[in-house]
Amino acid sequence: MSKENKLSNEGKERKELKKNIVEFMKEKNEEALEVNKISEGLNRSGANDFKKIVKAIAELERENKIVLLQNGKFKLKNGTTGMTGRFSGNDRGFGFVTIEEYEQDIFIPPTETKSALNGDLVKVKVTQEALPHKDKGPAGEVVEIIERGIEHVFGEFNPYPENEVKKNGLYGYVKPKNQKMPDLVVEIETKGIRPVDGSIVQIEVTDFAFNGETNHLAGIVTKTLGHKDEPGIEILTVVHKHGIPSEFPEEVIEEAKNVPDSISEKDLKGRKDLRDEVIITIDGADAKDLDDAIQVKRLDNGNYYLGVHIADVSHYVTENSAMDSEAFERGTSVYLTDRVIPMLPQRLSNGICSLHPHVDRLTLSCEMEINKSGQVVDYDVSKSVINNHHRMTYQAVNEILEEDNAERKAEYEGIVDMLKDMESLHNILEEKRVNRGSIDFDTHEAKIQVDETGFPVDIILRERGVGERLIESFMLSANETVSEHFAKQDLPILYRIHDKPDEGKMQRFIEFVSGFGINVKGLKESISPKKLQNILDKVADTPEEGVIKMLLLRSMQQAKYDVVPIGHYGLAAEYYSHFTSPIRRYPDLILHRLIHYYDEVGKGQKAKSYWNGKLPEIAEHSSTTERRAVDAERETDEMKKAEYMSTKIGEQFEGVITSVTNFGLFVQLPNSVEGLIHISNMNDDYYEFNDRELLLIGQQTGNVYRIGQSVQVEVTKADKESHEIDFELVEDEETKAKCIKNKKAASKGNKGNNRKKGNKKNQNRNHTSQKNTDKTGSNKRKQRRKTKKPKK
Repeated sequence: MSKENKLSNEGKERKELKKNIVEFMKEKNEEALEVNKISEGLNRSGANDFKKIVKAIAELERENKIVLLQNGKFKLKNGTTGMTGRFSGNDRGFGFVTIEEYEQDIFIPPTETKSALNGDLVKVKVTQEALPHKDKGPAGEVVEIIERGIEHVFGEFNPYPENEVKKNGLYGYVKPKNQKMPDLVVEIETKGIRPVDGSIVQIEVTDFAFNGETNHLAGIVTKTLGHKDEPGIEILTVVHKHGIPSEFPEEVIEEAKNVPDSISEKDLKGRKDLRDEVIITIDGADAKDLDDAIQVKRLDNGNYYLGVHIADVSHYVTENSAMDSEAFERGTSVYLTDRVIPMLPQRLSNGICSLHPHVDRLTLSCEMEINKSGQVVDYDVSKSVINNHHRMTYQAVNEILEEDNAERKAEYEGIVDMLKDMESLHNILEEKRVNRGSIDFDTHEAKIQVDETGFPVDIILRERGVGERLIESFMLSANETVSEHFAKQDLPILYRIHDKPDEGKMQRFIEFVSGFGINVKGLKESISPKKLQNILDKVADTPEEGVIKMLLLRSMQQAKYDVVPIGHYGLAAEYYSHFTSPIRRYPDLILHRLIHYYDEVGKGQKAKSYWNGKLPEIAEHSSTTERRAVDAERETDEMKKAEYMSTKIGEQFEGVITSVTNFGLFVQLPNSVEGLIHISNMNDDYYEFNDRELLLIGQQTGNVYRIGQSVQVEVTKADKESHEIDFELVEDEETKAKCIKNKKAASKGNKGNNRKKGNKKNQNRNHTSQKNTDKTGSNKRKQRRKTKKPKK
């Protein structure tokens, strides 16, 4: 065969192969595929065939017919059927769609949303792939709304005059209390409840395009939550908006009434009797649901005995009971500013399941022998019964161990030595975690204090003393030990997993800390948690510490529940589960149920198959309800912080810059409140945004504002409805000096860096171009303050 004919045949073969690849990818509904999956799908898995497929794919990519995604998979370019994902709306009209195959969410401009609402399941077409060199993510358009994400909306009812009601058949209208639904109006049909003027109502949507108009809905009122001026109505609205069950069904209440107030002799069968052991609880002063108790002893061999005893909720909440079904639906207790929405009825959580002092209680115990290196050398997980000898508070423990308070030591004379042993063991366990690379995000959480009407009167940062930290150490040890206990037996359980950080976010974090003179060795994709902890150690007790902790936290993945033990990155733990809080977390209750099941029913294949079939759904649902609770808690905190700052208009505070964007500076005050200095209010200069180093640089003065810099601000606006707080810079000598210092530092490396112009009046607080991703994968610039200490 001539060389020309051979080349011609090879070209035809490659052309046919390219056609087959495209057709195969279309058959797969244009899902993203790895090269080996394409090879297998075409039944061409030989080494020579594989090389041909790689070449064909490379040609298709050059021809702009397929695209290589950031996860190494290939996808048809601008597919006709589109990809499916959830639409996340924004109060400025644009949105993002989360697609599994894309590292970044797809930006949807306001003109391309097809009137999608927040939470809708949509098909989206990518019109522009990510441009990493320009720090721009992918963009696209919504081509179809598959499923509406909302069934109900909430808001204040505004009535129409009676003659219009009769004429149009509409009681009035509502503008929903939802920042992510811009300019949305819901007409209230006369088929449902007729509320009074000013009522906060729940509306069941019946028409998503009333009279064919976008952002114009219709529905019927199904519930009136109360009047807009009633105390606590805003938080009640948040609870309903997030779909959090707040009232127990009648069958759950009746079932709870039948739970005994005390334990019987029958209950003791098969349990280890630990009632004579000196076991204590340590909790907050106002805690009522005491679900963990502890004991520490020094052993003759120099090791420590640690007993962690957890309320046996699963003894009372049995599988498929009414209480169990309700606990599953709730998933977790929800802690809001002025109330707690419990997972279980209070008759259990504050009664028979609470480890009150001087009464017998059923427990599940994890008893560990721990050596001086912090290693668990022996353990036992068992059903037990205890009697709490002392109900201690964190404050009392801290006064004994940190302040050497003579009065407190006399009050608890019999257990002071044990408390000191607890502190010693805690120090050993903490050092072990540090040495293996556990990341310590020890941040201060804010407690918002409200008066009897629910109005915020103060914001206090909670200090964590040795009492709080030692309880955390002991609970972590029990969680790891129980998790490993079942993993090593290859028994199905729920794990608490935490994946390694996203490479892109970690790269940005490493670049950021390098600006503070911190060099991180190693590849971003394989950076160990220990190296990240070393960074935190280097900035400890510096002005940058809080900001760097916050940015590292934003770079982390979310922890979640799963049936596969991939480990917990943040804790540097191979196995980790939630065992210690069954009163307030459903996964802990399930783990307790599994301890009973494997002990009483067995550990054979039938048992494994049964739980392998149930646990994945429980894991997914528990992760969802946890996120729901976090979102509600965050929203109420933001609302109350804005309400609190509304009384501080005109006052000045010192704060720290926590984020620099092309539309201004976010500044956090010492009380954790965060507000925005919009760039249009920075009138001393025309500022440009350096998006590589996250700086705002004055064009004339050269003043530089950067993350971690302290500034003086004045409160100019605080809106409870939007949760937004606005500041303005106060020019003082200290701020000017820091700007000059930043200017000198920034001038060394600014050549060639990307700059974006600022100070434009049309630059909204939520920028309408591409997004930066934060801890939860949502737009950092549309978040007012969404970073909290991670739930482990």
